[in-house]
Amino acid sequence: ADDVDAVIIATPDHWHGTMTIDALKAGKHVYCEKPMTWTVPETYMVREAVRESNRVFQLGHQNRQIETYNRAREIAERGLLGPITLVETSTNRNDSNGAWVYPIDPEANPKTIDWKQFEGDPERIKEYLDYMTSAGLAKYVGPESRDKFSLERFFRWRCWWDYSTGLSGDLLTHEYDAVNQILQLGIPDSASSSGGIYFFKDGRTVPDVLHTVYEYKDRNLSMLYSATLASEFSRSRKIMGHDATMELGSTLSVTVDPRSEKYKDQIEKGVIKPGQPFYTYMPGQKDVDAITSATQLYFAQRGLLYSYVNGKRFNTTFLHMKEWLDCIRAGRKPSCGIEEGFQEAMTAHMGTRAYLEGRTMYWDRDKEQIVRG
Repeated sequence: ADDVDAVIIATPDHWHGTMTIDALKAGKHVYCEKPMTWTVPETYMVREAVRESNRVFQLGHQNRQIETYNRAREIAERGLLGPITLVETSTNRNDSNGAWVYPIDPEANPKTIDWKQFEGDPERIKEYLDYMTSAGLAKYVGPESRDKFSLERFFRWRCWWDYSTGLSGDLLTHEYDAVNQILQLGIPDSASSSGGIYFFKDGRTVPDVLHTVYEYKDRNLSMLYSATLASEFSRSRKIMGHDATMELGSTLSVTVDPRSEKYKDQIEKGVIKPGQPFYTYMPGQKDVDAITSATQLYFAQRGLLYSYVNGKRFNTTFLHMKEWLDCIRAGRKPSCGIEEGFQEAMTAHMGTRAYLEGRTMYWDRDKEQIVRG
């Protein structure tokens, strides 16, 4: 429609790429929730569509608006941590909503749901099935026929690869984009994954436990992502340097390593005490008291609900969408545009393929392709 300037895409994963491409071709600006794509082939198509469109594309990683992460980036860039060799990130959840077992509307039935529309774009489905078949992964498809109506698959679509990108696309992407924002890592050289369906034996095909290790050879750095949907034990993000370690979520702290060479004199003089944070940033810590659900608490602890601007608390999604709209009006580039989105998508796809195929995946930088180890 001519009176529509921009669209927000907040659908199941398997529709993200198709809707983004269609909207851009129609001349609309696009805000797309993460992950950017469901399949690898459409990732290239989305990037091409954005580049050719002269429209503003923003990927929905609201962590780009978190002031804590801006502070973290400054700390890393100033070398206060020393050489960084290991980054640890995680997801811990332990409730049905966090495990994607969403409520089923009692009024839902074949007459109120357009199942054919929900199934997905035929081209995207073909890309998905071609990969699963060629890689010998047919056991992960279905198990029900795609055209068979199912309330569970409609409302709990994240549990099946037929529509979902699993833990990699839903939650690892948050962690990766946060670290990428701070350290500017880009796409890793390799990815190795393990895990399985260890707790939720409900017919799902995506894992509820996942561990992925990304290697960045040029940076002499490894990034570890570890997730479980059956334990709420809190684990913070850690960026580990030779001289200090930074922990961050809704707050930030930097603790000096007792073996630090950079801070050796300050340690000996008692100015800095190893094991105790020498820098802490806690914006509006008391405001988390209003969080009620376990899932909300998880997002609050990751810093994904609120940020602070000039001392005032704002919803990070509001700030991220506002930035997108401001960029549309001013013709500026957003903080999480297509280049950041391409990096996010390929990094997540590498982790997913490593899990599905049980082998290490590599990134060919010259060809911009995921290749098998």
